[in-house]
Amino acid sequence: IKICSLAGVLSFVASPKGYEPPFPSDANEICITNDPSDAIKNADIVYTDVWASMGQENSKKERAEAFQNFCITPELFALAKKDAIFMHCLPAHRGEEVSADVVDGPQSVIFDQAENRLHAQKALLIKLLGS
Repeated sequence: IKICSLAGVLSFVASPKGYEPPFPSDANEICITNDPSDAIKNADIVYTDVWASMGQENSKKERAEAFQNFCITPELFALAKKDAIFMHCLPAHRGEEVSADVVDGPQSVIFDQAENRLHAQKALLIKLLGS
């Protein structure tokens, strides 16, 4: 999100109250909302992540309750542009942060995204290992 802001890409972030990401006030290209419909409306790219990451296992149930209205469903995804793509850094939890219809749908690019990340990580390893 920060890199998009630096590059001039307008980003909308939707999260429940109390879970908003901290950003400096000069991050002009970031709009934070508590309404996922506002965030996804006319989006080119819809990106989500798991609701509880590593280290947050103790709050998984609490976070699932707080985020339950933030699942990317076909109805919510339909608010994005017709040619919008869906992205997720994986692993995705179908039925939690995204429905199976969206994550496995024709506009999902999650596996291309994972493949691109694999090549970037291999290049980084080569650089770090000095080969």
